[in-house]
Amino acid sequence: MEEQRTFNPEVAGSNPVKPAKVDVLIVAGSKSDEEIVKKAEKILMENKISYSVEYCSFHREPERLINLIKNTDAKIFIAIAGLSAALPGAIAAFTNKVVIGVPVSAKLNGLDALLSIVQMPKGVPVACVGIDNAENAAYLAIRILSTSSMK
Repeated sequence: MEEQRTFNPEVAGSNPVKPAKVDVLIVAGSKSDEEIVKKAEKILMENKISYSVEYCSFHREPERLINLIKNTDAKIFIAIAGLSAALPGAIAAFTNKVVIGVPVSAKLNGLDALLSIVQMPKGVPVACVGIDNAENAAYLAIRILSTSSMK
């Protein structure tokens, strides 16, 4: 079974209680991205934003990723990926919700992942933050939630 972590400020001691709805779904392509994931979690928790974390590679588990995308109540995705960084674009291909990509510095100082995320084709938008900068992904998600009717 895949590991999942969740946080819901409405429920005392909610980690790892699975809330019915979360504002943000963090998806990382590999468990090796966990340190980057924790950066986003910290900011979301400090700001009392409900979230869930999933580890799922689009290359290795495409059906599982599509199922996650189609069955989540999350309003925003934070997709954390290195190397070819297909994960953010794959998520954007299957949803009309906001997708924020976080490139990981696995190889080539993260430039490979950065370019993969920012060079999405027209009609498949993915916001992108700096390499390994999951904090800014969380802050961007918070701003999007606070300036819209999403909250």
